[in-house]
Amino acid sequence: MKSGNACCHSVQNLLYSGLLSRNLKINIYRTMILSVVLYGCDTWSLTFREECRFRVLDNRVLRRIFGPKRDEVTGEWRELHNEELNDLYCSPIVVRVIKSRIMRWAGHVARMGERRGGYRVLVGKPEGKRLLGRPRLRWGIILRWIFMEWDVGIWTGSNWLRIGTVGGHL
Repeated sequence: MKSGNACCHSVQNLLYSGLLSRNLKINIYRTMILSVVLYGCDTWSLTFREECRFRVLDNRVLRRIFGPKRDEVTGEWRELHNEELNDLYCSPIVVRVIKSRIMRWAGHVARMGERRGGYRVLVGKPEGKRLLGRPRLRWGIILRWIFMEWDVGIWTGSNWLRIGTVGGHL
């Protein structure tokens, strides 16, 4: 997240520039900022707080790209609402991209053999005594939430692992 903010700050003069077209600004956003933000997102345990922070970053950059809008009734300038930003920017929001990449990586892990490290980390139970306090969210739990949110319907315990190996793609 910090690297995404730093990248956004480094190109903010380009995003505010009136000399560049919106399409060029959107291409700058996709190639420079999103590639930095989404690096390695396949294996993240995405929490609700992080989702909110990614939405804020996404909306902030899109507001810089599209600029303010003049209200027809009052004639005053105002910032675009989130729904208006989503209508103007036709690509999916960052959180949706992250969740789809997590699911795609889960399909790869499900098709891995039992000797592969990624599969063992996913199915294995950690040994030893855990620290005090609430345990951190694990990748499998986040994956279950994504399955339930998108109503995939194949999540019943570790049943999706067997379906992923037999049925091919998730």
